[in-house]
Amino acid sequence: MSAPTGSRSSRASPCWRRSASTCGTSAGSVRRPGRPDRAPPDGGALPMGGEDRPVKTLFGRLADGTEIHRWSLENAGTRLKVLSYGGIVQSLEVPDRDGRYANVCLGFDRVEDYVASSPYFGALIGRYGNRIAKGRFTLDGKSYQLSVNDGVNSLHGGTQGFDKRVWDVEPFTKGSDVGLHLYHTSVDGEMGYPGTLKVKVTYTLTRRGEWRIDYEATTDKATVVNLTSHVYWNLGGEGTGTIEDHELRIAASRYTPTDSGLIPTGEPAKVAGTPFDFRKGKQIGRDIRAGHPQQVLAKGYDHNWVLDKGITAKPEHVATLRDPSSGRTLKISTVEPGLQFYSGNFLDGTLTGTGGLTYRQGDALCLETQHFPDSPNHPSFPSTVLRPGQTYRTTTIHSFGAWTLR
Repeated sequence: MSAPTGSRSSRASPCWRRSASTCGTSAGSVRRPGRPDRAPPDGGALPMGGEDRPVKTLFGRLADGTEIHRWSLENAGTRLKVLSYGGIVQSLEVPDRDGRYANVCLGFDRVEDYVASSPYFGALIGRYGNRIAKGRFTLDGKSYQLSVNDGVNSLHGGTQGFDKRVWDVEPFTKGSDVGLHLYHTSVDGEMGYPGTLKVKVTYTLTRRGEWRIDYEATTDKATVVNLTSHVYWNLGGEGTGTIEDHELRIAASRYTPTDSGLIPTGEPAKVAGTPFDFRKGKQIGRDIRAGHPQQVLAKGYDHNWVLDKGITAKPEHVATLRDPSSGRTLKISTVEPGLQFYSGNFLDGTLTGTGGLTYRQGDALCLETQHFPDSPNHPSFPSTVLRPGQTYRTTTIHSFGAWTLR
């Protein structure tokens, strides 16, 4: 969460604001998606520069008859499909080094599956991304009990978080960009959170083929907010198997160790000399079975990295993901101070995705830009408090490319 507009500045201490580590690309060259080398597989023309408005179709209905729509967008080599249910990214297609398209996000082809069994596939997360210990926090001397849905803790906003809400969607084109405005009002007391929170999230496909997310929120009572996106990435293509061969770089010298409930214990720890060191980039599978006590607790990686750059006014590059097989690359830039890297540890083969294949452990990963887990209970962490008169604003940009061997 970036510092809200208003009288309050972020309470981040100087240790969160050290200069960012270099997060460059490996040897080779990166081709921006642009106009693909090959025609789209359906034979249709690929819109460029936001020439076409998003297309709305009926995706399904909830049990009460509420219609759920899917919006399809294309721009500069990137194709995005978004549901009004949960603001879910149901599909995101980009070309590989040979111009061949694939959906690089896990998801379902029926709304019933999202309702019944989704582990937050592609969803907007709120009011609070990640965990709050025992679903409790105290603000201005008053204690609040939240919805508990992860053992004794509250995860991703509770049992009926933003991922399970139907969002109002408004398409737009602006110059060479195309996108969607998504709106939701979370009433005072919803899932135990104080204040009526009015939320606007903007998905933009830019003229460069980037997927940009801008979040805004206001409240009428002091509350806590930590919004993020929960896309499960596999740059080889949805349903193609493990991401352990993907190469990941994270510009972070520290991370936040957790207890057995994946709640931060407090003081960040250095990544140097541990499996959590991704500063120079490495294959995800290289150290995933190293047996570090933190990996044993999480069954892999499921931790918050303390980004060296800290909170910034504009998005800065913090992570690079690359699939050597397809050549696809993903760069993430954000204003946020943290990044949750989750290695798909709890995918267990019981879910069947859009391609008709089952998802097993390690078949995708999440890179969630955020403030830290359980921040309301850790005064030393950057603050997530939002007050009346302030506006919560945060931005994350996903840039896609194709890495070509020399």
